[in-house]
Amino acid sequence: MQEENIKKPIDKLVQPMQRFIQQEKSGGLLLGISVIIALILANTPLSHAYHEFLGQSFGFIWNDQTYFEYDIHHWINDGLMSIFFFVVGLELKREIIGGELSNPRKALLPIIAAVGGMVMPALIYLLFNPGGEPHKGWGIPMATDIAFALGVLYLLGSRIPLALKVFLTALAIVDDLGAVLVIAFFYTSDISIIHIAIGLVILVVMYLGNRSGIRSIIFYALLGICGVWTMFLLSGVHATIAAVLAAFTIPADVKIKENVFISKINVYLDRFRNIDPSEDTPTLTNEQLHELEKMNEATLEATPPLQRLEHAMHPAVSFLIIPIFAIANAGVSLNIDIDSLFNNNIAIGTALGLILGKVLGVVGFSYVFIKLKITSVPEGMTFKNLLGLGFLASIGFTMSLFITSLAFTHEEYQTQAKIGIFAASLIGGIIGYLILKKEAKI
Repeated sequence: MQEENIKKPIDKLVQPMQRFIQQEKSGGLLLGISVIIALILANTPLSHAYHEFLGQSFGFIWNDQTYFEYDIHHWINDGLMSIFFFVVGLELKREIIGGELSNPRKALLPIIAAVGGMVMPALIYLLFNPGGEPHKGWGIPMATDIAFALGVLYLLGSRIPLALKVFLTALAIVDDLGAVLVIAFFYTSDISIIHIAIGLVILVVMYLGNRSGIRSIIFYALLGICGVWTMFLLSGVHATIAAVLAAFTIPADVKIKENVFISKINVYLDRFRNIDPSEDTPTLTNEQLHELEKMNEATLEATPPLQRLEHAMHPAVSFLIIPIFAIANAGVSLNIDIDSLFNNNIAIGTALGLILGKVLGVVGFSYVFIKLKITSVPEGMTFKNLLGLGFLASIGFTMSLFITSLAFTHEEYQTQAKIGIFAASLIGGIIGYLILKKEAKI
């Protein structure tokens, strides 16, 4: 029987959107559009309504008592961004277990580059801001925005060696881990030990559930959100840390091996094929539904919950959560006094920390360790390619903006840091793209 692929009118609308979502560079493109929207909102007559909306507070009322009352901006940074950090945690665990970070020899160079790309920017920032409140922003230039950086890299298409894409991905993932640790240890206040203890106990329960074979997503969602995230939110430790820790408790193993899965699916397909279909109706028979349910169960058993969650949540993070975060945090008024912009060194420290620090850290640390023969150059990578990646690593957008919101409460300081982030990200992205384009194979 010839297979029929029945297309509905809605497919003409949905399929182009699906193709857009599946492209690696699409997330970075949408993030760029979101930044432009935020800048328009903050620099037009809509500015007042924009800031007033983000300042609206809401919470939950129980017996005339209000709980979890935060403004919309806070809910975005502590709530929605926790989902982003949860996916980051899933990616970290997958890479450590079976990805580029699972092979110590292959992982060593991007780890070294990431460490250099965190240490040097912080040192350069501190060189310009050794004391006072501006000193608190040393973590801002340490981060690399993986969506933007990979988006620029993927604009060059297949002309870029796969080794470069793998290297930048691994570097950015290690960089994210470093940013999470910086947030956990240096950007928390008023810590409640009781709430942390309760959160850690719930994490232990989630881990034991993993070890005992519990694979229900609902089990981990309830304990992770209602338990760990809530306790960390109340503890003073940033709630996004809870999301990363919760991600590490998600099972990464399969219930049935590949060969067993294939055997089961073949049996179910044979049974499905031999069932007489319903005559003159578009619906299936009960027997057909039963076999399809068995196929679905086998598919779930053969898929690690970690990868199932990562695959399901990645589009929502890339195409909803990160754009919302950018719109809420990138709205900087460009009508600023140049003298006030440089009345301290926050902007220049942030910009040079990203541009100069990332390049010196990523390229310099890598070069030294390669020369010492502690690690080797990946196949297809040249020094100029590494230099181009160093500049792409200076795109610190999402994480840098996030740390800015934690480091400073003073609006002027936040604006100065954001201007530095914008300038460095734009310059670094353009220079990195031009270097890599020149080196790319024709």
